[in-house]
Amino acid sequence: MKLIDMLRMSGSSLWKRKLRTILTVLGVVIGVASIVVMVSLGLGLRRTEMEQIESYGSMTTIQVQEKDGSSYAVSAETTASSSSSEKKEEKRLDDELVEELKLLPNVETVSPILNISCIVKYGNYISNLSVQGMSEEALKALNIELGEGTLPKEGEELKFVYGNQILTYFSNASSGKSYWDTGELPAIDLMKNPMFVIFDTEAYYNSQGSSGATPGTTAPSVAQPKKYLIPASGVIVGTLEDYNQYSWSVFCNMDALVSQLKRTFKNKAIPGQPTTKSGKPYKKIFYNEIRVNVDSIDNVSTVQTMIADMGYQTYTDAEWIQSEQTTLGYMQAVLGGIGAVSLLVAAIGIANTMMMSIYERTKEIGVMKVLGCDMNNIRTMFLLEAGYIGFLGGIVGIALSYLVSFIINKAVSSLGEYYTQISYIPFWLVGVSLGFAVLVGMLAGLFPALRAMKLSPLTAIRNE
Repeated sequence: MKLIDMLRMSGSSLWKRKLRTILTVLGVVIGVASIVVMVSLGLGLRRTEMEQIESYGSMTTIQVQEKDGSSYAVSAETTASSSSSEKKEEKRLDDELVEELKLLPNVETVSPILNISCIVKYGNYISNLSVQGMSEEALKALNIELGEGTLPKEGEELKFVYGNQILTYFSNASSGKSYWDTGELPAIDLMKNPMFVIFDTEAYYNSQGSSGATPGTTAPSVAQPKKYLIPASGVIVGTLEDYNQYSWSVFCNMDALVSQLKRTFKNKAIPGQPTTKSGKPYKKIFYNEIRVNVDSIDNVSTVQTMIADMGYQTYTDAEWIQSEQTTLGYMQAVLGGIGAVSLLVAAIGIANTMMMSIYERTKEIGVMKVLGCDMNNIRTMFLLEAGYIGFLGGIVGIALSYLVSFIINKAVSSLGEYYTQISYIPFWLVGVSLGFAVLVGMLAGLFPALRAMKLSPLTAIRNE
């Protein structure tokens, strides 16, 4: 018997018993939809979690800091008092370390970071901001989305990139009130209005008056520090309602910042930078942090260990990410197992339907055997009927899964941007689910098919 003939006979047999076939297929539909939706929830949660992690930084980035994590401001007395302090001084973050880290295996880029606190003024508005100096390459690697302007480039004068929430930091110098007190932002266009920036914050506060002056006397006057007009290079996209990890940040080019600091402080120590035993500043700049980007997440742990062995403190999200992936994997397995229970019940329904079909068609099977039909053809015909049920149930179940997934995503989207796609059905899941449904159907029909093969032809013909 040809395969096309067996397919036609199997379909015809199922069509003769429409109601029973529909009810059996419905069981498969529920089972397949349950598995797909449950697994899609696990995949969606994992995908959302990974996208959230990626938005806050690269998963292959290692943050390098000093061993004790303390400030660079180490006093000359402390440095001279102990050899351990001298060792700490030798383990600072400088250009020599940057070049050394670049030579490590699997390291792609090494980006030093310099943080400096400054006072920013415009008209009657003032704010104390922390500026982060980075190389052009490192700034591009942050994938900052700008609403206006561009990122600072190498060789340009000092320019700032402002976060979209930075204006909330400004307060009125007269009233001392900010946006959080009045609900109104200062009338400042960050791109069009260059800011006056004071880098010598200590001199600025000293110039505002001395609280330690003796009553009845005049406090010694302190000269106002020089202020510099710094234009904006760009503004991060977004309004006050849009939040991201860079909303309250200020970035600039590293070389331009260092040049500006050296002009401002000349032979004086730059705030936050260490000094020699005699209190004099070093000629080179020490960084607050160095970010090392590794070529693959699989190599992060190895490179991190190398850097830690060099005597530096390291931080990375890799271990936490792997832990999260393991947890989400267990969650996905549990959700898939819950859905599989429904398909198991559907498999029992298929087996029951096929057994009933054998009892009803016993005489037909006997006639086929008497006419010389091959036993394997009889088995194949019943397996194809069971496969038909699994295939039809799988198709409808997958369609139902897409509908349920759409409803779930629509319902949770109101909770915020983070929950835009909590249920995710990839194409491979569709193929696997359909194949699994057909396989389960055929396995459920295997025992009835074998039973049909073993029926005695004479007994089957005599059956009423």
